[in-house]
Formats: sequence, structure tokens, C-alpha cells
Amino acid sequence: MPWSSEGGNGGSWKPSPGPWGPRPNAPPPEFEEFLKRAQDRIRKIVPGSGGVGFRSVIALILIGSIIWMMSGFYTVGPNEVGLNKIFGRYTGKTGPGLNYNLPFPIGSVEKLAVTDRNTINIGFSSRQDSRSSSQIPIDLPEESLMLTGDDNIADVKFVVIWQIDPTHPEDYAFNIVKQRETVKAVAESAMREVIGRGEILPILTVERPKIESAVQEIMQKVLNEYRAGILVLQVQLQSVDPPEQVIAAFKDVIAAQQDQDRLSNEAQAYANRVVPEARGKAAAIIQEAEGYKLQTVAEATGQAARFNKVYEQYKKAPEVTRERLYLETMERVLGGVDKVIVDQSGAQAQGVVPFLQLGPLTSEGARK
Repeated sequence: MPWSSEGGNGGSWKPSPGPWGPRPNAPPPEFEEFLKRAQDRIRKIVPGSGGVGFRSVIALILIGSIIWMMSGFYTVGPNEVGLNKIFGRYTGKTGPGLNYNLPFPIGSVEKLAVTDRNTINIGFSSRQDSRSSSQIPIDLPEESLMLTGDDNIADVKFVVIWQIDPTHPEDYAFNIVKQRETVKAVAESAMREVIGRGEILPILTVERPKIESAVQEIMQKVLNEYRAGILVLQVQLQSVDPPEQVIAAFKDVIAAQQDQDRLSNEAQAYANRVVPEARGKAAAIIQEAEGYKLQTVAEATGQAARFNKVYEQYKKAPEVTRERLYLETMERVLGGVDKVIVDQSGAQAQGVVPFLQLGPLTSEGARK
């Protein structure tokens, strides 16, 4: 036999020397002593002796190994991603449900809530009121005061909403240490960059949506360069004001700017109403002038044509034409006036020739 049991204590063993003495590769005495002490300890834990005790130890080891291996099962929630590690080294990620990784101390699992939305306040914080359930805001001027491009100071308070990138949660877990502090520092730096490029009045009035989108874009770009595994969902400006010491003067300036815009809009509306009316009147005058021009030209052309016709007849019979023109002219001149006829043809002419006034009678008869 390669090893045998000794009487008395039982269970102790040592290798047989064989017929030719000790083997050249036999274990040293120190190793034999170590095995003996280990056997004594196992005997104290598991009663028995000989092969029965050894088999019991083996069975316990197998049972313990099975229980230990079974402890590697774990559950990942619906909003989580599991990161498997072996001896601290990342080996892969798992989705929601029941998963397995080698148990501790060989393996470990880190669970990240990848769908939860996180918020970070910059420029202000809040604390719980001891006498009520409301939140009391606290200003942080070291974070909120920023210098604009025209050398003014703006008090900017804003909120950043972000979440872990579900496609690269390992970057969030292993590439950066203080994730929230990193997001806050990047957000503050991006906001100072955007505010430093603008002027105070547009920043206080009309450029808030542009500022929010620009800060979100810069933040996402920087975090992607860091491989931080973070998605910036939204940047919300809470307030953009001048410093408290000059806020009244800035309000007056803003009010004056609003009055200027209002008056400019009213003037533009008046111009939009008056200019079309003036243009319509001008067009009407031009049309009337064009009509008068055409009428005058047509009348002059007709008179010239009539004169040419009369002149042609005059050349054919000058006396007749002259007499006709005389009679037509006298008819036109004397036709509408009262007339007295004087006869000077005879030697005994009385001068005045009485005549019957038919006009009044004719008019009276027509009226009757």
C-alpha cells in the first residue's frame, strides 16, 4: 500500500518506504506534518475515523462547492443592467431577468439603473423646511455668476437632466469615478462658455432656448470624448438675471427695450396701412390722367380731322363755305340770347320791327 493507517489515533498516514528504502520523490517531513495537522482538524469537525471520515469530508466539500456555485445566480431588474466581473475585470453585461456569474470572491456583479433620470442643480440647491414640507432654495453665487461677452455679469441658474447610456454602461462604471461631480463640472463649464460668447440683453430676453440647446450639445460632446457613458437629456434654465445689486436698472433697460419694440411695431403697422392707401390713390390719379390724356388727344384729333374736311370744302367753294361758317357761328353765338331785329332795308323803314315772342308762350304751353 502506498500509505497506511496507524493504530491509536487512527486516520494518520505516511508513505510506505518500499523494499528499496525511501523513494527519491517522497514528500518532505514538513509536508507530512502539515497533512497530519490538517487531518486532525478535519477529525475534530467530522467525527469518525479511517476512510469513512475522509469520505464525509469529500461529501461536505462537494455540497459546499455546489452551494457556492449556485450562489452565482442573480436577478437584474427591468430598469437595470448587470456588469459581470471576474477578479475585478469586466467580462460582459447582462439584461433584465435571471443571470449567472462566478460567485464571490472570484466573480462579482455591479448593477446600474440605466433608465432612471437624474437631475443636477447648478447655481442653487434646496433644503427641507423644518416647519413645513416645502423646499427652500439656496443660492450658490460661486456657481451661478458668469461673465458675458460684453463684460457684464449674469446670474444663471439651471438644471441638467441626464441618464446612464444603456448601450455603454461599462463606460459609466469604469471610465470615471465621481460621475455626478463630473457631469456638474462639465455642465458649469459649458454654460460659462456659451454665456461668455453672448451679450447681456439677448441672454436676459430672447436667447434662452438657444442657450439650452448649445449647452446640451457641448456637454454631450465633452462627455463622449471622456467615454463617460452618459446621455444628456435636457438642460433647463431656471432663471437668468443680472446681479442683485443692479437688477432694478436692468429691469428699466428691459422695459425701455420693450417700449421701443412696441412703438416700432405700431409704426410698422401704421406704415403698412397708410402706404397701400397712398399707392392706391396714386394709381387712381394716374389712371384719371391717362383717361384725360386719351380724351384730349381724341378730341384734338377729331377737331383736326373736321377742320381738314371743312378746308377741303372751302377750297372747292370758298364763298359758300364762308357763308355757312358765318351762319353756324352766329347760330352758336346768338342762339341762346334775347334778340331785337332792326330793319334798315327800306327808305321808309321804321327801324324797329315788332315780333311775336314765342319763347315764353312756347315754354308756358309746354308746361301746361
